[in-house]
Amino acid sequence: MILGALLLLVPVSLALAYVVHASALWVFATSVLAIVPLAEWIRRATEQTARLAGPTIGGLLNVTFGNMAELILALFVLSAGHAEVVKAQITGSIVGNSLLGLGLGIVAGSWGRDKQTFSRQHAGLLSSLLILSVIALMLPALFDYTERSADVPGRHSLDERLSLGVSVVLILVYLANLGYTLLTHRDVFALEEEKEKAAWPLWKALGVLVGATAVIALEAELVSGALEGTAGRLGLSTFFLGIIVLAVVGNAAEYISAVYFARRDQMGLVVTITVGSTIQVALFTAPLLVLISWAIGHPMNLVFANPLELIAIAGSAFAVNSIAQDGETTWFEGVLLLAVYALLGLAFFYLKT
Repeated sequence: MILGALLLLVPVSLALAYVVHASALWVFATSVLAIVPLAEWIRRATEQTARLAGPTIGGLLNVTFGNMAELILALFVLSAGHAEVVKAQITGSIVGNSLLGLGLGIVAGSWGRDKQTFSRQHAGLLSSLLILSVIALMLPALFDYTERSADVPGRHSLDERLSLGVSVVLILVYLANLGYTLLTHRDVFALEEEKEKAAWPLWKALGVLVGATAVIALEAELVSGALEGTAGRLGLSTFFLGIIVLAVVGNAAEYISAVYFARRDQMGLVVTITVGSTIQVALFTAPLLVLISWAIGHPMNLVFANPLELIAIAGSAFAVNSIAQDGETTWFEGVLLLAVYALLGLAFFYLKT
């Protein structure tokens, strides 16, 4: 299996970094690829633990550890002083989950089928929350643009304070969303999963969860250290590596799950995984990174100063909303989502500012 083979890159990346002292490019390449199977093992361990813990605690575990690989990777990149790369990774996660993850799921699930259906009510609630989350996430950038034209003294300080305030509000909304989806409206948001018993004992699930998380932290440290050297060697910007490479690697487990459940004709679950992960990035991961950045002495704001990033974030949210309106998907809709992602990728590749 491909994921099993990629797992072998864990010792390879460590040997290249600490024994061979290979170039940054080789360390970066092997480390990011090693994170992919580790993220999948976190997903499996979380799933097994959730089945043992029951629906409410299980749902909390799923939303907590769903973006763990991405969060750890961003934290190490942030601690290395690459705040702009972390913001690019946030943008890449929102765009990647909405366009690439959902697009892959739709194309894979439509193979051999005329169309697939899902709950319009469920998807509508998710897409509405996504649009509202994205608007809140874009607010600091719009504020910065407004104040820039007015040439207000201390503008950067205002940006930072607004970002902190927005982060607190978004995390509170995220906590309220957990109560809404896991407690008061659990039936509406129930996943379309088959009722299966846990195949792993609790000790194994927790052991894999802790072990995979620790190894991802080790690999993330290698990635952050090799980031600038790799960008220089390939002639790419660190921004492009963050918005495309790191974002895809951090969310690889969601993409694999989306394709897997789409082939099983569970498109409602695919929408929950991809759109739900996007919402988690906007409401929890991004604001949490802002708060942590201040605690570790590398302050990061939520100002996405690049207009292309703002267009990509807003466009992704509205694309998901348009897909969710009729409760049906066909292969061509998946192709359109993938095409938009490819076009944005090309624009980010050529972006020099």
